[in-house]
Parts: sequence; structure tokens; C-alpha cells
Amino acid sequence: MVTSDEGDGDVQPLWLSDEPATAELWTRMHAEHGRSGLWPLLLDSLDPNDGGFRPWGSGEVFPEQMSSPASHDSASLLARWWATYTAVDEDDDMLDTDRRLAVTAPFGQTWPGLAPNRATTTNPEQLASEFAQEFLAGHPQVRLGLVAAASGAEALSAAGWAGPCNYDNDTAKFSTVVCDWEHRFGARVVAVGFSTLHLSVAAPPAGEREALLVAAEHFAFCPDTIWQGSRPYTLAAYAERITGARRWDFWWD
Repeated sequence: MVTSDEGDGDVQPLWLSDEPATAELWTRMHAEHGRSGLWPLLLDSLDPNDGGFRPWGSGEVFPEQMSSPASHDSASLLARWWATYTAVDEDDDMLDTDRRLAVTAPFGQTWPGLAPNRATTTNPEQLASEFAQEFLAGHPQVRLGLVAAASGAEALSAAGWAGPCNYDNDTAKFSTVVCDWEHRFGARVVAVGFSTLHLSVAAPPAGEREALLVAAEHFAFCPDTIWQGSRPYTLAAYAERITGARRWDFWWD
């Protein structure tokens, strides 16, 4: 068991395997979640060569600091974050006003609202298992984590993961948004790293307008996805990349 390095040491937010995970084990635990109540996560390390397997093996998890995902509203969170990250900063040495607004064109500073629900034609659980196998092929060092949680979204805060802490210390807020995506897009949490998050997506956006709305949600959720993603660093370019994509990847600086 992993023990948080805060508090009295009694809080054990997750079980961490000693050996690298396998796709077969992840799939089996995923299928048994309804009976076991344990959500499986593929857990990656900040530096696989440092021996500490941070943050999981080093206890850098903080479940005591998290609120409840049920106490937040996804739409309100995304709108508030959007307003924060699109605000014009006259002292910004990197982007002047025109260039900053160009990043989030065609919306600029105006929050466009949530993308509509997508009908799920692909089985989300089957797709998650396929993504787990794909992820392990490229990350053979990851381990299996088991978290007592009703869903992958809730597992993020239940485990005390602090990946987005440079933006907000309360991971429950991010869990709330991911929970919403689970319902609207058939998203499933498959893998988590020190500051990375990887989701399978059964119902990704199909058209340009829909993809732009999803891209706006992603920018509000994790602005580094746009600011420090693939060139060109614009919402429109990112929307094109996620159109039809069956995985969403996030990284917080």
C-alpha cells in the first residue's frame, strides 16, 4: 500500500504493484471493478530511473487535501478557469494582447460553453482496455495502482494525485470535470503520471465546431495542452488534432 507522507500515516489511498503492470492484469481488474470497488490505474513515474517511482512510491500523494468531486460543478469550473487563462496580461513578456487572443480564436476571451453530448457507439470499457494495451507497449515501466473509487475520475482525487497543483491544489475539481467527460464522451481514466493524465474516449468530437468546443474545454482544464503542446499553439490547430481521436492526453507544467 502507498501511504501519504502527510498526516499520521494511516491514510493509504492506493495499492501499488511492485512489478510493472500487464495489459491482461489491468483488463481483468477493470472488468472486476463493479465487484471489487477498486479502479485500476496505470501509474507512471516522473523519472523511472530514480528508484523512487515518484509520486506513487515516494508518498507524494495528498488525499487529505482534496475536497469531494460532488461539491463542484464542471461547467462552472471550466468557465472560471477559461476566464483566468484568457485574461489579458499587459506585463506578459511572452505574448502581447493580439497574440494571446489569437491562441483561443475564434472565441478569444468569450467562454463558448460546453460541447454537446456525444452518442457512444463504441463500448467505453473495451476501448479503455485497448488503450491500456497500447499505452503499456510504449511505457513498459508503468505499474498497476488500485484505488477504492466509483470511477476513474473519482480515483484521481481519492488517490491524492496532485498533478495539476501548479494551477489548483484541489484535484477534486479536475475529477469533477473528468466525471462529466465520462458521461458526455465515454471517457475513461487509464493512465496517470506525476503531472500527466491519459484518457480513452469512446465518443470524440466529429466535426469542426464540436471539436473547437471540446478544445476550449481542454484549454480551460489544462492550458499547457495548448500553450506548450504541438505547434502551432492555437485552439484551432488543437481542435483539428483531437477530431475523431480516441485518446486525450494532458500535461501540466
